[in-house]
Amino acid sequence: MSLAAYCVICCRRMGTSTPPPKSNTYWRDVRNIIKFTGSLILGGSLFITYEVLALKKSLTLDTQVVQKEKMKSYIYVHTVSLDKRENHGITYQARKELHKAVRKVLATSARILRGPFADTFSTIDIEDHECAVWLLLRKSKSDDRAARLQAVQEMAETRHWHDYQYRIIAQACDLRTLIGLARSKDSDLRFFLCPPPLPSLKEESSVEEELRQLLASLPQTDLDECIQYFTSLALSESSQSLAAQKGGLWCFGGNGLPYAESFGEVPSATVEMFCLEALVKHSEISTHCDKIEANGGLQLLQRLYQLHKDCPKVQRNIMRILGNMALNEHLHSTIVRSGWVSILVEAIKSHHIMEASHAARTLANLDRETVQDKYQDGVYVLHPQYRTSQPIKADVLFIHGLMGAAFKTWRQQDNDQNLSEKVSEDETKYTTCWPKSWLARDCPALRIISVEYDTSLSDWRARCPMERKSIAFRSNELLRKLRAAGVGDRPMIWVSHSMGGLLVKKMLLEASKKPEMSTIINNTRGIIFYSVPHHGSHLAEYSVNIRYLLFPSLEVKELSKDSPALKTLQDDFLEFAKDRNFQVLSFVETLPTYIGSMIKLHVVPLESADLGIGDLIPVDVNHLNICKPKKKDAFLYQRTLQFIRDTLAKDLEN
Repeated sequence: MSLAAYCVICCRRMGTSTPPPKSNTYWRDVRNIIKFTGSLILGGSLFITYEVLALKKSLTLDTQVVQKEKMKSYIYVHTVSLDKRENHGITYQARKELHKAVRKVLATSARILRGPFADTFSTIDIEDHECAVWLLLRKSKSDDRAARLQAVQEMAETRHWHDYQYRIIAQACDLRTLIGLARSKDSDLRFFLCPPPLPSLKEESSVEEELRQLLASLPQTDLDECIQYFTSLALSESSQSLAAQKGGLWCFGGNGLPYAESFGEVPSATVEMFCLEALVKHSEISTHCDKIEANGGLQLLQRLYQLHKDCPKVQRNIMRILGNMALNEHLHSTIVRSGWVSILVEAIKSHHIMEASHAARTLANLDRETVQDKYQDGVYVLHPQYRTSQPIKADVLFIHGLMGAAFKTWRQQDNDQNLSEKVSEDETKYTTCWPKSWLARDCPALRIISVEYDTSLSDWRARCPMERKSIAFRSNELLRKLRAAGVGDRPMIWVSHSMGGLLVKKMLLEASKKPEMSTIINNTRGIIFYSVPHHGSHLAEYSVNIRYLLFPSLEVKELSKDSPALKTLQDDFLEFAKDRNFQVLSFVETLPTYIGSMIKLHVVPLESADLGIGDLIPVDVNHLNICKPKKKDAFLYQRTLQFIRDTLAKDLEN
C-alpha cells in the first residue's frame, strides 16, 4: 500500500509543478523515472522475500520421511491457520496466487515422477538402485512385449534390494507382471503378498458344511454320468457326516465303508475328499467354474488347503480344481486377487514333483504372456515348468499304462510291488522322476509332458462305476487334451508303457482321419514302447478266468489275445507306421510280476511286445520296472536317451 501511495504522490507532483526551463526538463524526467523504477524494484523484492519466507514457514518437508519414501507422490505439510481475518486484502490475494503457482509446480513434478522415467530430469535426488525399481515397473507395463519380458526377468534376477523395494513391486505391479515373476525360477518370495484374510465362516457352520453347500449350489442336471455319481456320493456322505456331528450313528452307506475308522469318530477329511473329487469334475465345465467363484469357492478352497497341509491328496485335488478354473481367462484377476499366487509360488518351488507339477500347470494356464497352450486336467509339463530363454524345439510325451500314473510310473526305481496294490498314498514313491530330473538336463530343448488318466484292473476298484471307457474313447479324449496343449506344433516322440502304447497307436490312427489333427501325424518322429501288449496280455486271460472274483474292467478285457479290437488296432497301425516311416524302439520284460501274494505272472511275453517294426530289446526286469531305470547310467535310460537324440537330431540342431 505504501508503494502505491508513493507512486501516486510522485505523479501528482509531476502533474502540478510549474514547467521548468526547457534545458532542465530532460534530466529532471530521467531522475523521476529512476526514482520510480528503483522504488518499484525495491518494494517488489521486499514483497517476494516476505512471501517466500511466509511460504517456507507454512510449508515444511519432513526430510526423513522423504528419504524413506522417495519417488512416492506424498508431501507432508503442517496445518495452516483458518482465521478468516487473515484471508482478506491484496496481500491475501497475492499470496493465494503465489501458492497456487507453487502447487502447480509440485503437481507437475509429481506427474513427471510417476510418468516418463526416460526423461533425464526424472532421476533428480534419487539413488540409482531405487530408481531402478520404478524404471522396471514402468518397463513392465510397456506396450512392447519384449520390453515387458525383459523387465520381469531383471526383477527376478535382482538380489540386492531392500524389503520395502520388493514390497513396492508386489503392490504396484499388474497381474501380467506378477504371474511372470511367479513363473521365474529365481524370483524372490518377497515379490508376493500374503493372501488376504479369509472371510469368517457362517455362524454354526463348518468347512465341511460350507463345502457341501458349494457343491449343492452347482447345476445338477444335464451332466456326465460320472459327475452325477461323484456329486450324489459326496452330498449323501456329507449329509450323514453332518448328522453324526449333531449326534447319531454314522457310516458311509456302503460306498465309503472301508474309510470308517470308528463309530465315535467321523472322518471328515474323507468326506471332504468326496466333495473335492466332485468339484474336480464340475470345474471341467466353464459355467460351473463361474458358479464356484461367485459362491466364494476360491476362499473356501484356500481355507481347506491351509487346514490340510499334512494331506497331499487333498491339496492335489484343490490344485486340480484351481488349474481347471485357470483355463478360463476371465477368472484370472479373481484368482490373483484371492491370494492364490503366493501359495502357488511356494508349491512350484517344492521338492515334491507332484506338488510342483500341479502348481506349474496352474501358473502356466494363468500365464497368457508367454504360454498360448492350455493344460487341461491330466496334462502336466515336467519341463520346463518355469519361463525360460532356452528355445523349445521338440516335445516328448509320456503315456502310462494300466494302474499307472503321470508321475509314479516314471519314477527312478521300483521294488517288487503288487500290481493291484495302491501305492499312491506313499509320497516317497514320487520324489524322483527320471524324465524331469535326467532327461530335462540331458536335452534342455525338449518340452516334456506326462499324461494321466484313470484306469482299473477290476470294476470293483473303478473310481466311477458308470465309467466304461474303451481304448477308442480314451484316445479321443486324450487327443483333444493334447492338441489344446499345443502337441503337434513341434516335432515329437511318444514314450509309452503297457496299455499306454495301445493308446498311442489309437491316437495316431484317429489323428490321421481328422484334418485338424494332421500336424500331430506330420510331426511325430518316433515311438518308444515299454512292454506294450500289441498282441494281448496274460493279465487279461488271468482276470477273465476268475472274472467272478475280479470283474475285469473294460480296459483289461480289451487286452485279451482274442480281442477283435486289439487285432484290428495292430493290423491298421502296422500298415500306417510303415507308410509314415516312424522310428520305433521297443523294450520287453523277461521276469514275472507278482499278482497278489501267491501268483507270479509274465504280463507281456516277448511275442506280444513285438510290433513288427523297429528294434525289440529284452531286459531282465519285471513289468513294473521295465520303465524305471535304477540309475542314470543304466542301460534302459541310456538307450532311451540315445534314441531320442538320434531321432530328433535334425530338429534339435535347427
